Amino acid sequence: MDQPPPRSPSVADVALKAGVSKATAARVLGGYGTVSDRVRDAVTAAARALDYRPNELARSMTTGRSGTIGVVVGDIENPFFSLAVRGITDVARQAGFTVILINSGEDVASEKAAVRTLLAKRVDGLIVSPSKESDVEHLQEAARSGRPLALLDRGSEALDVDTVIADDRYAAEGVTRRLLSLGHRRIAYLTACDTPDHLFRTPADINTGSVRRRIEGFLGVCRQEGLKDMERWVHVGAVTPDDTRRIVTAMLQAGERPTAIIASDSVIGLEVFKASRTIGLAIPSDLSLVSFHDADWTSVTSPPVTVVRQPVYQLGETAARLLVERLNGEGAKSRRVILQTEVVERASVAEAPA
Repeated sequence: MDQPPPRSPSVADVALKAGVSKATAARVLGGYGTVSDRVRDAVTAAARALDYRPNELARSMTTGRSGTIGVVVGDIENPFFSLAVRGITDVARQAGFTVILINSGEDVASEKAAVRTLLAKRVDGLIVSPSKESDVEHLQEAARSGRPLALLDRGSEALDVDTVIADDRYAAEGVTRRLLSLGHRRIAYLTACDTPDHLFRTPADINTGSVRRRIEGFLGVCRQEGLKDMERWVHVGAVTPDDTRRIVTAMLQAGERPTAIIASDSVIGLEVFKASRTIGLAIPSDLSLVSFHDADWTSVTSPPVTVVRQPVYQLGETAARLLVERLNGEGAKSRRVILQTEVVERASVAEAPA
């Protein structure tokens, strides 16, 4: 006959071994109340000897806290989000919280399901990078539930919550002015954001706020310099490497090809770099390239790539810090933090070819 699985040690077992009451052991193991150092040491030693593991559900019912923070990002394979999540987890761990991470794939339906799952798991707060800023009712409901919410990298006018973003518009303006000063007039901007017919017409088509601000900055500077109809140089739908390769190949093989490309993230930038090589165009003599996000690969290619270095780790770190402050009862009004970017000049940008 099969033996039943061994029973996990309980608070009562720890109390018995430490020679204290169950209530005292519970205070030490739960981190609340006041006990002497001698008692705390005895209970801690007993818990270690018995390999005691706390019952998180029971503890959350007692304290009203689960000790967890839910995080929803668009694409965890993108180095941008990986680094931002590192910033979040470092701050959360120092504050005594565990992070539960869910990837939305930049799909709003998946994001809604992720938020529902995290709320059902009774997370203490949420950090979300919204995939579609015009569809945030689920985030409004989460905020109304009483759980603190912070937005990462992408804000929303419809949500009065703590928000941490980078100065994307300013960064795009600076990059565009630099390219124009070198004689470039056929400048393409390439993003993974998409439209139903895969054509860009106006920045209002872009639901991701960080990208929309970059495109607005790009187009605004072009208009100031008297360039017309630059909307046709904005390309959307670079969702996968294959999509990006197809779009870039078509652009670079067109009769009027761009002399410079601004990649909206480093994943796209890498595909632009590879596609130009495949076609036989040299960077930067035939094509200048600038990429948002200072990914590791950008500094080791030949030539190394000029990038907009975003404060990615600090974005995650700041969002987590604001959320922890909320959980600790600090802060009354919602806060909007804008972090500065930096253009790192390397060797992928040159004067426009004659």
